[in-house]
Amino acid sequence: MEKIISFQIPKSRREFVRYQEDRGPHFYDKLHQHPQWQLTVIVEGSGQFLSGDYVGRFQPGDVFFLGENAPHVFRSDPAYFEGNSNLEVAGNTIFFDFEVLENALLPVEELQSLRRFREFSGLCFQLQGESASKIKEAVNQFGGTQGLQRFQVAISLLYVLEQAGSSLQQLNRGGRLLGLSEKDGSRMDRVMQFVLAHRFQKITLAEVAEEAHLSKEAFCRFFKLRTRKTFTDYLLHLRINEAQKLLQETDLSISEIGYRVGFENLSYFNRSFKRIAGMTPREVRR
Repeated sequence: MEKIISFQIPKSRREFVRYQEDRGPHFYDKLHQHPQWQLTVIVEGSGQFLSGDYVGRFQPGDVFFLGENAPHVFRSDPAYFEGNSNLEVAGNTIFFDFEVLENALLPVEELQSLRRFREFSGLCFQLQGESASKIKEAVNQFGGTQGLQRFQVAISLLYVLEQAGSSLQQLNRGGRLLGLSEKDGSRMDRVMQFVLAHRFQKITLAEVAEEAHLSKEAFCRFFKLRTRKTFTDYLLHLRINEAQKLLQETDLSISEIGYRVGFENLSYFNRSFKRIAGMTPREVRR
């Protein structure tokens, strides 16, 4: 079985930053984590972004920042996995290795403020507004830099993050979700792969517990501890998340959208949507 925890970024132990361009039919679809901080700009493609208890979407123009060992996956939409699909994804990512910088430079007084990034372990954020624009502009230039210029741009990116304030929106919660062991990570990845593949179909607790090789009771404890949501509530969030996309991007009726994302009862769909999204499907469409 492929090891997805802990994921290793291909870089030398003396390299503070590594720039990576992802291009292809879909993004890496395994739940994973790594000790490096991650700053990602989505250039092309859309799908689900999952990290801990957070269930959301990504689309072109989004900017995400992930702290040390934040379990995450950018799962491209189902259309990207179809055999005859011509869809492509593109993302530009910078990985920051805090340990390299800490050992080499953090005794320098001017860099002491970077220590606060340690508080972001296990957390993920999305950048908004002017801060996001500055990040995208700098990341676009990053591939053509090297040496001191690359280090200068990297520090400037961290400065934007440090000064972002409310523009840096925390998406998940930390605490007990900090990091996953390799065994738990592999188990959680199997569960996520199964759930994402069948999220619009009827899924029983027995079926998903079997994927995790756990009893139903043990699975409920395992899942709640690592997502802070019951399995039922997590599945509802995935479905409502997709419903929001369909409401905004299609002309399908509200009842048809509810049915497509796995709801057999329209009133239950409307109640669940209002609870999770904070407004009704009709209000979102307007």
